[in-house]
Amino acid sequence: MRDPKPNEWLASELSQNRIADYKAFNFVDGEGVRNSLYVSGCLFACEGCFNVAAQNFNYGKPYTKELEDQIIADTAHSYVQGLTLLGGEPFLNTNVCLQLVDRLHAEFGDTKDIWSWTGYTFEELLQDSDDKLELLNKIDILVDGRFDLSKKNLLLQFRGSSNQRIIDVPKSLQAGQVVLWDKLHDSEKAFEQIKKSDLI
Repeated sequence: MRDPKPNEWLASELSQNRIADYKAFNFVDGEGVRNSLYVSGCLFACEGCFNVAAQNFNYGKPYTKELEDQIIADTAHSYVQGLTLLGGEPFLNTNVCLQLVDRLHAEFGDTKDIWSWTGYTFEELLQDSDDKLELLNKIDILVDGRFDLSKKNLLLQFRGSSNQRIIDVPKSLQAGQVVLWDKLHDSEKAFEQIKKSDLI
């Protein structure tokens, strides 16, 4: 895993404004029904990363107004709770993410929430570039920290390793310290995986 110093990795120098994937109406990238944008490019290169292809800043396709319009249209449905930013690394693709987040706020106010995953910690983002801090201030929930294979735990809610946190961003910024999401509920029991062959 890599540990960047403040302002060492800049979206303005790294991002190619490309998208690895867009998944509408899913239930796995945060609370409720969500639309998820996976941006391309990440330098953390965590061992065991679930989306290695998206580490490449040139992977996927360009972010376009047509895609943005589609995301806004999908998010407009009353049953969609909000937008999730993943990757890749959203905070190394702030141009794309801020453009979309700003439009989401303009269209829906605070009726839709915004989640983001990041390899950065909350504390690191507070000390980094202005664009990262701007994006942080415009999201509701942050799942932070590098994925640590040695701390992998399948019982954790919405995260892969026990060092990662689900943070209520507005409450944390107001308190001046990390405030965890108040709906956090990790599992206490693992369930045996059912194979397709068992169902036939």
